[in-house]
Amino acid sequence: MNLASTYMGFDLPHPLIPGASPLVDDLDKVRQLEDAGAPMIVMHSLFEEQITSEQLAMRRSMEAGVDSFAEALTYLPDPEDFTLGPDEYLEQVRRIKAAVSVPVIGSLNGTTLGGWLTYARLIKEAGADGLELNLYDLATDLSETGEQVEERSLQVVRTVRRAVRIPIAVKLSPFYSSIANFAAKLDRLGVDAILLFNRFYQPDIDVEQLEVLRVNLSSPAELLLRLRWLAMLSGRVRASLGATGGVHSAIDAVKAVMAGSHGVQMVSALLQRGPAYLRQVRDDLQQWLEVHEYESLAQMQGSMSLLRCDNPKMYERTNYMRILQSWEF
Repeated sequence: MNLASTYMGFDLPHPLIPGASPLVDDLDKVRQLEDAGAPMIVMHSLFEEQITSEQLAMRRSMEAGVDSFAEALTYLPDPEDFTLGPDEYLEQVRRIKAAVSVPVIGSLNGTTLGGWLTYARLIKEAGADGLELNLYDLATDLSETGEQVEERSLQVVRTVRRAVRIPIAVKLSPFYSSIANFAAKLDRLGVDAILLFNRFYQPDIDVEQLEVLRVNLSSPAELLLRLRWLAMLSGRVRASLGATGGVHSAIDAVKAVMAGSHGVQMVSALLQRGPAYLRQVRDDLQQWLEVHEYESLAQMQGSMSLLRCDNPKMYERTNYMRILQSWEF
């Protein structure tokens, strides 16, 4: 059975990719992922706030006695909040690149233009074969329009695209007013993959302890939103498509690929069950294709997309109206 897929321009033996997670902080875990068949290793993000904080701290130390950055620094997270600082992150990229034979993908997370974007080049120089650009942006400014939010993100992508000549995947949130239009703009900028969707952390509140609770891991139910937009974009953009969020089993992967995904990232399931679970899902995927008489993954890829499924209206308003009208008490 041929499970091969092409994602971000990389020819992969199968589409199941360990997504960005703390597993990459441990070289033994990284090797276990490769042993389990990981076709690439995706680093967790280096955050704009980390880099900015370090740059401000360095400048403040060079201007001893000048307290001009005291207030600014209070808005940034403490270095202890991050497992790897900017320099340690680059060194970990080098270590992982030396430890595995599969492509290594670095990751940057940020939303504004600035000196932090120089790390795109530094991550490449550290040995990364590609870069995942995570546009995690909470639009909380009442005076900022949706168009301004989009243009700021697009300018970040333009800057990174000019800075490095390695494949770039852009990881989107599901909260743009027109996801299809924004994806088309990214496609015209020459990104190599569009990854759907960043899992926005939804804080809960402990009403007794008066604390904001930590985020939970994903569930398969979260895949549904990804399926809709994978199906909408499949065949309509040049960039390859990736799914992330809610993939816990081979059946979840089958759904994502049918909708149009070329790469299927797994995180929560691997954190829960360990790196070896990747091999089990890969074997289950192969078995499912054989039982259903597919000759290859490519035969299935995009078969249930908006452009190719028998009833594309099911992805649009028609299905919504039918559900509302058919409910019985």
